[in-house]
Amino acid sequence: MKKLAYITLFTILVTACKENQKKETSEIEGSAMESEMKSPELTITPIEHATAVLQWGETTIYVDPVGSAKDFENQKKPNLILITDIHGDHFSLETLDSLDTSMAKIIVPQAVADKMSEKLKSQLEILANGDSIEVSKIKIKAIPMYNLREEALNFHTKGRGNGYVLTFGDERIYFSGDTEDIPEMRDLKNIDKAFICMNLPYTMTEESAASAVLEFKPKQVYPYHYRGNPDVSDVSKFKKLVNDGNSDIEVIQLDWYPNDDF
Repeated sequence: MKKLAYITLFTILVTACKENQKKETSEIEGSAMESEMKSPELTITPIEHATAVLQWGETTIYVDPVGSAKDFENQKKPNLILITDIHGDHFSLETLDSLDTSMAKIIVPQAVADKMSEKLKSQLEILANGDSIEVSKIKIKAIPMYNLREEALNFHTKGRGNGYVLTFGDERIYFSGDTEDIPEMRDLKNIDKAFICMNLPYTMTEESAASAVLEFKPKQVYPYHYRGNPDVSDVSKFKKLVNDGNSDIEVIQLDWYPNDDF
């Protein structure tokens, strides 16, 4: 009987030990998986107007690169380039030719692809509104961008350009491109950082931009692309409208016009 008791006790101890090992292994694997899913640190460098450089972990992203090579001289070479539209404040072949883009995948709508130089066409990924792709572990979805006001319909026709939602780990970032407060923007979910345009006559008013932001509720919003013709949008007014409507949304003002007084 004693021998049987010892065997039973030994079996219980071995089983408990194995269960503890499984639990510890599971916790370690879970922790590693959670670590992989967490977003790396993101830095945002405004260049001018609609042009930005994102450093997301080891990935360097140029958004609508326009300007001289000097504007990008302190930035790493891009791994990924996003271009939203054919207009000169978003797309410049001269700028692309002045930069070392040899390692970059270039995400564009068809209208931009049609104007791209032959030497860059092999690097293109063409996305229509609603299309998605994954590059360098970043999921990219093309979001419509277009005008709603009758007098502005010819500026940005529906289907020509792309806004973009980028997802990396648990972080989601939205670049509006040139648009008004369209239903597709208002329907966005779980956006951490939203870059929202506001300039007349080309895109939308501060009121329209704030109204859309209050509907899709990003955690942070960065007003950009706010110089119009001839005026500059009132970013302080936009911030007040947003924070009066929802104080939990953080409005972050970066210097998108380093060569100007506004």
